[in-house]
Amino acid sequence: MAKATRTRRDDIVSRPGLETWHTQTKALYNQAVAFYFELYQAHPGLLDLDQQSALLQAEKLSHRTDRNPSPLWPLPETVNAAIPAMMRRAAINAARGAFKSFHSNYCRWQKQKEKFEAKGKRFHHRPPVPPRVFNFNLPFYKGMFKDRTDTGVMVRLYSGTSWQWVKLWLVKRAEPIPAEWEAGCPVLVQRRGRFRLHTPLEKKFKKPAKAVEQVAVDPQLRVCAIDLNLGDAQAVCTIVQADGTEGATLFIRGGDFLHARRKRLLGKVAIKRSQTGVLAEGEPDNKWLWDKIRAIEEDEAHRVSRRIVDFACEHGASILVFEHLGKLKPVKGRYSKRSNDKRAYWLKGRIVKYARYKAWEHRILTCQVSPAFTSQDCSNCGHRPVARYAEGEAPLEYRPGGPLFLCPTCLKRGHADRNASINIGFRFLIRSLEHLLLKPLSKDKGVGSTQAREIVPQIQHGRPHGLALPPLVFLAQLRLAGCGYAVGTGESVYAGVPEEAAAL
Repeated sequence: MAKATRTRRDDIVSRPGLETWHTQTKALYNQAVAFYFELYQAHPGLLDLDQQSALLQAEKLSHRTDRNPSPLWPLPETVNAAIPAMMRRAAINAARGAFKSFHSNYCRWQKQKEKFEAKGKRFHHRPPVPPRVFNFNLPFYKGMFKDRTDTGVMVRLYSGTSWQWVKLWLVKRAEPIPAEWEAGCPVLVQRRGRFRLHTPLEKKFKKPAKAVEQVAVDPQLRVCAIDLNLGDAQAVCTIVQADGTEGATLFIRGGDFLHARRKRLLGKVAIKRSQTGVLAEGEPDNKWLWDKIRAIEEDEAHRVSRRIVDFACEHGASILVFEHLGKLKPVKGRYSKRSNDKRAYWLKGRIVKYARYKAWEHRILTCQVSPAFTSQDCSNCGHRPVARYAEGEAPLEYRPGGPLFLCPTCLKRGHADRNASINIGFRFLIRSLEHLLLKPLSKDKGVGSTQAREIVPQIQHGRPHGLALPPLVFLAQLRLAGCGYAVGTGESVYAGVPEEAAAL
């Protein structure tokens, strides 16, 4: 089984004393987290236990009871106030997560250091250090909240001297939780002077098959290939089937308006910085402008990712395919232009991140492929480079940024971004089929890996890009059938192998 997670955010009505109670309780909670983080540092073997066993061991080491009057690490000596049991357990779990992250980063640093020293090179990177302060938001486990309705909830907060039940009223009536979703423990969050109640929602479903298995078994499998751009069309989505059939295309526009609006705000930041001069260390500048820029980008990332997932669901796609875009650097120029390009690169990664979790709720997988030459290759015949040009120009050569393309070999023409998205889809499908054919399988009674290593290059040489997909699909199905593999429905895999694949 697999599960998807989302967060519901409800605004809370401000009331006198709430900010003080929240500050006192949050400070107490983070003191407990810091204490248990030090306990994990002294006893790193707790990470070898599962979460429940580690929780019990941490309580035995820190909590004083009649059966355990002298714990090794008594909590009251560090935290003066009495902490409810459920808040103590929440602090233990938070400390475990923080120490696990630090421990994995430190082990990764050690491995990198050993590799450099083995090669006789000098290792300049400093080791990671434990966090000095903690700023976790306040969670409410069972027993720390009650009487939850669609208008409010009762929570336990610390006033500085005692624990009290406090009623939190919602600004507007909360929407009912869908039947397939289950609500978790709420978290009280304060951001920019406003309080919100964050409620995690979980949905369990049957885990989908791996992408490579879906591609091999179902010749009608649909993938949604997405080409992310810096122009007006921020994302171009095309449906591609496993047999090479091209489907519908969606252009998600609004990039020009976003770039112009963000560049205008960044220009204001540059002007105000020049007027202010050098700021003191740690002093924020132009907070209102930066908050506005971040809000615009966050809204745009959610809008684009939601349209991508809705388009994939509408056309029955089971896999999203993006380019793996890393190490993008803006060219030198004015501050507003350079910063605008840099934030546009960051926005691409955020769109992929948001689309991944939104798609997972619908049992849709997300994959990434290499972006090399996706804009220069012809999706039909594989010729490189194609001619890119603007409307009214002669298609003479490849010009980066040209909206239209023409292949000089097969004379295919169309929109350049759509051609790139099709190349992305084909690259994923061919990579999946090659991986399946060349990877040794146990109980192999069909097409062997040695035979596949001879056949696959022949297909790729004579049938580049989209034309290579049908025979590769048939070969993969033939091999899976010979190995007795079945995916999804439990029925036997494709048995009727076409003559073209059988001849190969």
